[in-house]
Amino acid sequence: MQSNAAGWSEAVPADAAAARPGPPLWLLAELTYRCPLHCAFCSNPLDYARHEAELDTEQWLDVLTQARALGAVQLGLSGGEPLLRKDLETLVAHAHGLGFYTNLITSGIGLTDARLAALREAGLDHIQLSFQDSTRELNDFLSSTRTFELKRRVARSIKAHGYPMVLNCVLHRYNLPHVGTIIEMALQMGAEYLELANTQYYGWAWHNRQALMPDARQLREAEAVVERYRAQVGQRCRILFVVPDYFEGKPKKCMNGWGTTFLGVAPDGTALPCHAARMLPGPALPNVREHGLRWIWQESEAFQRFRGTGWMPEPCRSCDGREDDAGGCRCQAFLLTGDPAATDPACKRSPEHGRVREAVAQGAASMATGPGVAATRGVAHGRLAAALAPRDNAAAASTAPLVFRTDANSLRLSRG
Repeated sequence: MQSNAAGWSEAVPADAAAARPGPPLWLLAELTYRCPLHCAFCSNPLDYARHEAELDTEQWLDVLTQARALGAVQLGLSGGEPLLRKDLETLVAHAHGLGFYTNLITSGIGLTDARLAALREAGLDHIQLSFQDSTRELNDFLSSTRTFELKRRVARSIKAHGYPMVLNCVLHRYNLPHVGTIIEMALQMGAEYLELANTQYYGWAWHNRQALMPDARQLREAEAVVERYRAQVGQRCRILFVVPDYFEGKPKKCMNGWGTTFLGVAPDGTALPCHAARMLPGPALPNVREHGLRWIWQESEAFQRFRGTGWMPEPCRSCDGREDDAGGCRCQAFLLTGDPAATDPACKRSPEHGRVREAVAQGAASMATGPGVAATRGVAHGRLAAALAPRDNAAAASTAPLVFRTDANSLRLSRG
C-alpha cells in the first residue's frame, strides 16, 4: 500500500485474475435525483442538488444499448423518483426490446392507472414500491409528505395491472418497533415479496446516523418477529431481513464485489461501481458522456481500483474469508476511517472496529435519552414532530435532529 498526501492509502493494482471482468449483470439507471419525497435516510449523495444536468433520452437509450451489448441482463430504473422522467415509457420499451428484465424502483408518486397501463404496454416486468411505515402518521413524517393513502391506492393498482406486489420499507429506530404491523400491511396488500431493508449509513442516512441508529435490542426483537411471520406465511410472502453491518461483526460482500456484477449510472452520466462511490477520493469516476461503457467497465482506473484481492491490506490480505466478503464496503471504510482502501471497520478483525462499536454505543445512548419512538403510533400527523423531539435538554445535547432531504439542505450541507 502507498499513502498519498491526503493520508489515505492508494490501492495497489488489481490482481491479474481480475484484469478482465465478466459482464456487469445488473445495470442501475438512476434517471434523476429529483424526488417528491424528502426521506431522511435517502441514499442519494448529500450534494445531489449540485448535479442538475441529466442525461437526455437519446443518451439514456445509448447507455442501455451499450450495457446490453456488454452483457447486462437486469435493469433497475431508479432515482430520485424515476416517474418524474416523461420519457420513462420510451426507455422501458427500448430496454424491453433489447432483452432486459426491467424493474421500476419507485415511491409510487405519479404512478396513475394510465401510466401503469402505458408501462405495461412498454414491457415493464417488475415494480418495487416503497413505504416508510405501516402508519399514515409515521410514513408521512419520515418522508415529509402526505403520501400514505396515495401509496395504498398505488399498491392496489399495481396488483390490478397484474404485477407481483413487491414492497420495500427501510428500517431504523423509528419504525423497527412496527415490523409486525408492516408485515401485516404487506400481507393485506397481497405482497409476494417484502424487503425490510435495515438502513445502510451512506448519503443522508450517514448525516442522520445518530438519529436513525437503533440499538441491539430493537434489532433482536424485530428479527424475532420476522422469523415468526416467516414460519407462519411460508411461501405466500418472501420476507427479506438483513441485519445491518454495524451489528454483525463481519462485513458483507458489497455489490457482490467491486466491479464484478453491478454498474450504476447517475443522472449526470457518472458511472458508479456502487451506489455511493462518487463520495470517494482518488481517481475521478468516468462519465458516459465522455467514454463508452465497455472501456469504463473493463479499463477505467476507477472500476479496477478495488477489483479482485490484490489491493487488500492486512488483515484482509491473509484472511481466509477475503473471497467471501471482498474486503467489505469501500464507502463504509472511507466514512469511518477516511481511507477507502482500509479494512471495513464492520469486521471484528479490523484495527478500526472500535469506531463501529462506538457508533452503536452512541446510538444506544441517544435511544435512552432521545425520541420515544415506540410511542409514535396513533399520534396525529401535526403533533408527530413534537412527539419525536428529545424529552429534555440533556437529550437535546446528545441527539441530533433529523435533517430531511431537500434541495435547500443539499445546497447548504455541500457548501464550499
